[in-house]
Amino acid sequence: MAGPRVEVDGSIMEGGGQILRVSTALSCLLGLPLRVQKIRAGRSTPGLRPQHLSGLEMIRDLCDGRLEGAEIGSTEITFTPEKIKGGIHTADTKTAGSVCLLMQVSMPCVLFAASPSELHLRGGTNAEMAPQIDYTVMVFKPIVEKFGFRFNCDIKTRGYYPKGGGEVIVRMSPVKQLNPINLIDRGCVTKIYGRAFVAGVLPFKVAKDMAAAAVRCIRKEIRDLYVNIQPVQEPKEQAFGNGNGIIIIAETSTGCLFAGSSLGKRGVNADKVGIEAAEMLLANLRHGGTVDEYLQDQLIVFMALANGVSRIKTGPVTLHTQTAIHFAEQIAKPNYLF
Repeated sequence: MAGPRVEVDGSIMEGGGQILRVSTALSCLLGLPLRVQKIRAGRSTPGLRPQHLSGLEMIRDLCDGRLEGAEIGSTEITFTPEKIKGGIHTADTKTAGSVCLLMQVSMPCVLFAASPSELHLRGGTNAEMAPQIDYTVMVFKPIVEKFGFRFNCDIKTRGYYPKGGGEVIVRMSPVKQLNPINLIDRGCVTKIYGRAFVAGVLPFKVAKDMAAAAVRCIRKEIRDLYVNIQPVQEPKEQAFGNGNGIIIIAETSTGCLFAGSSLGKRGVNADKVGIEAAEMLLANLRHGGTVDEYLQDQLIVFMALANGVSRIKTGPVTLHTQTAIHFAEQIAKPNYLF
């Protein structure tokens, strides 16, 4: 099963957790032993953080692999994968570490498992420096399913910074192969909608203010579409801790999806949060691509695994995307065409 060991420098390009996610997922899928050195070497807290460790342990468990050097603060790991199996697997960051990033590393692997899988992912659902779970469900899911598979994402509890405490259950059946995608025609924007949420002790007025500010900002640029942003109070039993944020989606006539999102922080007024999300969405609509800046890098691994050439049209290529391409080429050596 095992081929020659792949050596990865974890300090180059994006230089963070993304290198670990791409390289361990591909190592697991292709049955290639892996060593990653200089993990997060340039970060203020170098080495593995709790969310990286829980992701690595999950991949190890998915395939009964061997993982060495995996502890908090470690800057080098070796991983020897075995056969990917289905079943129920759990990963818990025990922090506000993102469940969406856990999903990013595990989903490509369980697509090629021996049987259906159920992933129980615990941590932050709406956390900084990562996609919000609403983005994963509303944008990533419909687009990635164009590769020819389906998954179900059940948000049991939402968790926010700093406590985490969220839980998401992802269910999916394996496939024999992935189909290439061709996302070249952007079409025109037909719908703009979203949700502005508050959870815990935050007053509902905050959600309404975020939504109203976002709508005003979008109307300055796009006048002929109804912008439907729903203010939401997360039910007490389905949210752990306090948080607020907003996600706004634009849908086009050809089924492309773009988003802008923002999370509230202590001391930042609600209008500012709403405007930040609206401006992000508008910037993503200006560049003329078929995917937004946060989707590009998440599609690379699937493009690398698909049976044929995939094409997506992007705006400016992000460092995360360049990093994903670099390591997918190093490890999987697929044929790309952008």
